[in-house]
Amino acid sequence: MLRALLGKPQTKPVIFTIAALPFCYLVWGAFNDALGANPAEYLIRSTGELALRFLCLTLAITPLRVIAGLPELLRFRRMLGLFVYFYACIHLLCYSWLDMGFEWIDIAADIAKRPFILVGFTAFVLLTPLAATSFNRAIRSLGARRWQMLHRVVYGIALLAVLHFYWMRAGKSNFAEVIVYGAILAALLLWRVWNKRFARH
Repeated sequence: MLRALLGKPQTKPVIFTIAALPFCYLVWGAFNDALGANPAEYLIRSTGELALRFLCLTLAITPLRVIAGLPELLRFRRMLGLFVYFYACIHLLCYSWLDMGFEWIDIAADIAKRPFILVGFTAFVLLTPLAATSFNRAIRSLGARRWQMLHRVVYGIALLAVLHFYWMRAGKSNFAEVIVYGAILAALLLWRVWNKRFARH
C-alpha cells in the first residue's frame, strides 16, 4: 500500500507542499508579528535549522529505500535536496539582510572573523554546485560517474553544517539538538560505509 501511495503522481506535489509549509509560516509570521520578541533572530535560526533538517532527510532517502525496499523514495530525493538549498539561501538572505543590513564589506569581515559563519558560508558555497547540477541536463553533461563523485561532497557539507550549528549553540551552552543532528549524521555515514563495504558481499 505504501509503495502504491509513493508511486502515485499526486504524492510529489503533496510532499512539495508539506516541505514549503514552514516557509509559508515564516512569511505569515513575519507579516503578522508572530515570531516572538526578536523576529530577525527567529528567522535566521529557523531557516538554518530547516536547511539542516532537510539535509538529514535527503541523506536518509537512500538508506530508507534500501532497508524498507522502497525504490519509489528516489522520486523525492532531488526535490528534497533542492529544498535544502532553498532554505539555505533564505538563511543566508536573512543573515545578510536582517543581521548585517546588506553591508557587504561588513559581511565579508564577519565571515573572516567568526569561524562558525565561515564554516556555514563554506557549506553554502559547496552546496551551490550540487543544486546547480541537480537537473537531467547537468547529469548528462557531466556523465553519471563524475556527477556521483561531485554529489558525494554532500556528506562533507553535512559535517560542516553540523559544526556550524554546534558553534552557534555553543554560545548558549545548548547542545541537545546538536547531539541529535550529530547522531543522525553519524548513523547515516556509518550506514553508507557499511553498505559499501559489506552489503554487496
